[in-house]
Amino acid sequence: MQTDKSTTLVNPSLPKSTSYRNVIRTLYRYRWLYILALPGMLYYMIFHYAPMVGLVIAFKDYNLMKGMWGSSWVGFDNFRTIFSTPDFPLLMKNTLILSVYRILFNMFPDIILALMLNEIRVKWFKKLVQTITYGPHFLSWIIVYGLVFSFFAPGAGFITTFFRDMGWGEIDVLTNADAFRPMLLLTDIWKNTGFGAIIYLAALASINAELYEAAVVDGANRWRQLWHITLPGIREVFVLLLIFRIGSILDAGFDQVYIFLNARVYEVGDILDTWIFRRGIENLDFSVPAAMGVFKSVIGIILVLGANKLAKKFGSSGIW
Repeated sequence: MQTDKSTTLVNPSLPKSTSYRNVIRTLYRYRWLYILALPGMLYYMIFHYAPMVGLVIAFKDYNLMKGMWGSSWVGFDNFRTIFSTPDFPLLMKNTLILSVYRILFNMFPDIILALMLNEIRVKWFKKLVQTITYGPHFLSWIIVYGLVFSFFAPGAGFITTFFRDMGWGEIDVLTNADAFRPMLLLTDIWKNTGFGAIIYLAALASINAELYEAAVVDGANRWRQLWHITLPGIREVFVLLLIFRIGSILDAGFDQVYIFLNARVYEVGDILDTWIFRRGIENLDFSVPAAMGVFKSVIGIILVLGANKLAKKFGSSGIW
């Protein structure tokens, strides 16, 4: 029986010289694939793996003048500072609530929009809807906040002024703690739903058209086709994105929250990332925020591994 050459790479019974030759031969055989992968590998090595050396700051009393290696070691004191901070329970609560809300309410609009676009047969209308829904994704959160402010600024916004002039009373959106989280969710849906639907549209395009033809022959209507073919066809993509979102559950969208945040909504809007920014950038205390970053990374890895294992138990392929 012939053995594939690639299997000899991991065969411990072969002499080292033979293994090295097989490695070189395999590298040369697939050289163009490795060359294509090289830019991506360099990107992750330079911008993702090399900066991980800086995690040592989390275990030091970092001093700008002494540098990363000259600062004194403090062990886990920075982590103790985090967990003993009076605001930590509130920060964790707000972060988890916003992240869970995003998972529950912001993933399904992507699927619904993709399914609706997939059913449109008029090409020019489909392209028009795609353009309109994709457009907001390319606006920065500064511009989005400017639009929201122009409509809901207290006493001066277009909608707030309209309500006041009509005698319907004053409305308070930007500085109302009860309206802060719904406002974040709605603006996030408006900004990112169109772009998020692209992934599901790609998954829908990969479904074999013969399945729909067979379903029509069997007498299945559009709803039956949707339930038995379309939704199972995008299930793996949904699970994959869900695992990624669970892994980043402690990242509640710093850029959006920080821009919309104000003193009157700190109780419901202050999250871990905004606290890190204030302590690290505004107060020039880099060690404790670095420790918070390590804490978030460890929790994220645990959640990704757990979610991936749970997904496999329910019949999904997971991430790996």
